Amino acid sequence: MAQGLEVALTDLQSSRNNVRHHTEEITVDHLLVRRGQAFNLTLYFRNRSFQPGLDNIIFVVETGPLPDLALGTRAVFSLARHHSPSPWIAWLETNGATSTEVSLCAPPKAAVGRYLLKIHIDSFQGSVTAYQLGEFILLFNPWCPEDAVYLDSEPQRQEYVMNDYGFIYQGSKNWIRPCPWNYGQFEDKIIDICLKLLDKSLHFQTDPATDCALRGSPVYVSRVVCAMINSNDDNGVLNGNWSENYTDGANPAEWTGSVAILKQWNATGCQPVRYGQCWVFAAVMCTVMRCLGIPTRVITNFDSGHDTDGNLIIDEYYDNTGRILGNKKKDTIWNFHVWNECWMARKDLPPAYGGWQVLDATPQEMSNGVYCCGPASVRAIKEGEVDLNYDTPFVFSMVNADCMSWLVQGGKEQKLHQDTSSVGNFISTKSIQSDERDDITENYKYEEGSLQERQVFLKALQKLKARSFHGSQRGAELQPSRPTSLSQDSPRSLHTPSLRPSDVVQVSLKFKLLDPPNMGQDICFVLLALNMSSQFKDLKVNLSAQSLLHDGSPLSPFWQDTAFITLSPKEAKTYPCKISYSQYSQYLSTDKLIRISALGEEKSSPEKILVNKIITLSYPSITINVLGAAVVNQPLSIQVIFSNPLSEQVEDCVLTVEGSGLFKKQQKVFLGVLKPQHQASIILETVPFKSGQRQIQANMRSNKFKDIKGYRNVYVDFAL
Repeated sequence: MAQGLEVALTDLQSSRNNVRHHTEEITVDHLLVRRGQAFNLTLYFRNRSFQPGLDNIIFVVETGPLPDLALGTRAVFSLARHHSPSPWIAWLETNGATSTEVSLCAPPKAAVGRYLLKIHIDSFQGSVTAYQLGEFILLFNPWCPEDAVYLDSEPQRQEYVMNDYGFIYQGSKNWIRPCPWNYGQFEDKIIDICLKLLDKSLHFQTDPATDCALRGSPVYVSRVVCAMINSNDDNGVLNGNWSENYTDGANPAEWTGSVAILKQWNATGCQPVRYGQCWVFAAVMCTVMRCLGIPTRVITNFDSGHDTDGNLIIDEYYDNTGRILGNKKKDTIWNFHVWNECWMARKDLPPAYGGWQVLDATPQEMSNGVYCCGPASVRAIKEGEVDLNYDTPFVFSMVNADCMSWLVQGGKEQKLHQDTSSVGNFISTKSIQSDERDDITENYKYEEGSLQERQVFLKALQKLKARSFHGSQRGAELQPSRPTSLSQDSPRSLHTPSLRPSDVVQVSLKFKLLDPPNMGQDICFVLLALNMSSQFKDLKVNLSAQSLLHDGSPLSPFWQDTAFITLSPKEAKTYPCKISYSQYSQYLSTDKLIRISALGEEKSSPEKILVNKIITLSYPSITINVLGAAVVNQPLSIQVIFSNPLSEQVEDCVLTVEGSGLFKKQQKVFLGVLKPQHQASIILETVPFKSGQRQIQANMRSNKFKDIKGYRNVYVDFAL
C-alpha cells in the first residue's frame, strides 16, 4: 500500500533564482523574485517519489496580515491543473526518485511584498499533508512586458533600476554642479526597511487588507512611498527643515547617501530623521522605488516655481533698493528643486500618458489630504492636460508658471514686469550609463516663446478656470497673465534681463562677473548700463546683495550701494562693484547663494528698471585616489585629499566617506582644526565586497562650511 507523500526538505534555489530575477545584488541567501517571471524550487521527499497521476500538490501563497482570496492577497493553485482559476501558476520541471523540481510564476499584476509559501499534498488514498515551505519577497518586474513598470531598454533598466549611485544636480542655472549620491538600494537590510516603510503608512494602519491588495499598482505604491518619505502626516523617513538651524540634527547638505538615512529611521523605531530638503527627499525615494523594482530617476528643475494659489503666476516683491522681499502668498521661485520620475503604465489615464511620471516627496502642498505629489504624467504636463491625475497643475506651475515682479513702496504695489520664460530651466538628470548630465527640458514643455508653448499655457489656464468654475475656491484668482500676442523673438538668457516690457526699454542694465565666484574670495562684478535711445539719460541705481536659500527665501541684505550714471545717446558704461569676503562671510547660507539686484530709475521717467543675478559660490572639491587594483575581498587603500579654502582657521572638521559595495557602513573621520588654506590627506582602508562599477562619495564639513564634496568611480574585479 502506497503511503502519503511526505516532504523532507525544500530548496528554494535562492541563489539561482535571484540571479535570473536580477536581485542577487540584494542577497543570494533568501528568495527575492519578480512578478510575471517563473522561479524554480525543489521538493525532496522522505518516503517515495512524486506520482503525478496519484498525488496532487496544491500551492498556497499569502501576503499581508489578512490574506484574502477575493482581494488577491491569497492564492491557491495546483501543480496538476493547468487551467486553474488562480492567476498564479505552477508546473512540473523534472521528477526524480526522491525529488521534484517545479516552477512557479506570480501574475504580472500581483501585489508586491513579503509572501508565505505553503503546500498541501493530496495523495490517492485521501491522506493530506501540509507544509510551510518558507518566505519569499515579490517585486515589480521592469523586464516583464506584461508588468505595468515594463521598460523595453536594457541600458535604461540598468541605469534606473540596477545602478546604486548617481548624481543630483544643484547650484543655479548659471552654475550647475553634480552632487554625488549613494542610493544603495541593494545594501544589507534596505529591502526589509522598504517593506517596513509600506507597513508604516497611514493606508496600511487604517485598512491593511485593502492596502496590501493595492500593492500591485505602481500608481498606488508610488503615492504611498511619496507620502512616507516625508513625515508631515506620519512617522515618515525625513523631517524637512529650511530654517538654517540644524542643531538637533544633520544639515541636509551633509548627506551623501540614502542608506544611512533609512537605517537610522529603522534603528530608532521609525522616528523621522532630521533633516532633509528636496534633493534628500528625492534621493531617498529613488532608493526605495528602485529597490521595489520601479524604474526611477532624480530630476532637477532650475528656477522652479512654487505657486501656492494655483493661478500659474509667481509673484515676487522688491523694495526700492532692489532687494527681494518675502510675500504673504508665499509664492517663490526655488533656485533649484528636485523630484523623481518613475516609469509606469497609466491605465487610469487616456492612452499615451504612461511612461515617466513626476513624484515629488518634498512636503509642499497636500494631495487628497496628505503631503505627496503625483504621479503626474510628464506628457500631460507638456501638453497642458492639467485635469489629469495626480497633481498635474502644481507640477505644471513648477516648470511653466509666469513670474510677476512688483515694486513695494509707500504701502503700494507697482507692477514692474511680467516674465513668461524665467520659470523652469535646464531640467536635468544623470545620463544613461554615463556621468554626464542630460537636459530633458523638452520633455516638460515646448520651446519658450514658441506658438505651441503659448497655446499649451493658455489651455492649462482655461482648464484650471473651468475646474474652478465648477467648485474650486480658487476661481476668482485665475486670470490669464501671458500676453495673447505670440512673439517669436524672445530668446532665453543666462543673465536676468532688465525687467521692463521690451517695447518701451530705452535703457538696459545687466550684471557681469569679472572673476569666478570662489568661496573665501572677494566677489568682483560690474553693472553694465546701455542707453539705446537718442537722448541723454540720467540714472539713479540702487544696488543690494542678500543671501538666498535654495527655495527662494531671501535673507537680510548685507551690502548696498547707490550709483549715479549719466549716459549719452547710444552710450554704454560700466559701474564696478566689489563685495569683500568679510562683508558676505557671516551672512552666507548653506546654499552659498547670493542675489545681487539693481533697481534703476530715470530722472525724466516714472519707469523702473530691475535687474538681478544669482551668484553661487564654489568650493574646491575633494580629491579621491584609489591606490592599487580594486578586487573583491582584498584590502584596498583609498587616499582622500581635502583643503580649507578660506583665509581663516576652520574647526570641527569631519570627513564622511561611503560607497555601496566598498564600505559596509559610512565612514566618519574627525579631523579637528584645519589651518587657513591648508591642504591635507588621509588614507582609508577597506575591503570591497561587491564587484562591478562602484562609486566612492565623500563630504567634509566644518564650522564654516558643510558640503565640500568629491567622488571617484571604481571598478572592482572578481577575486582571481
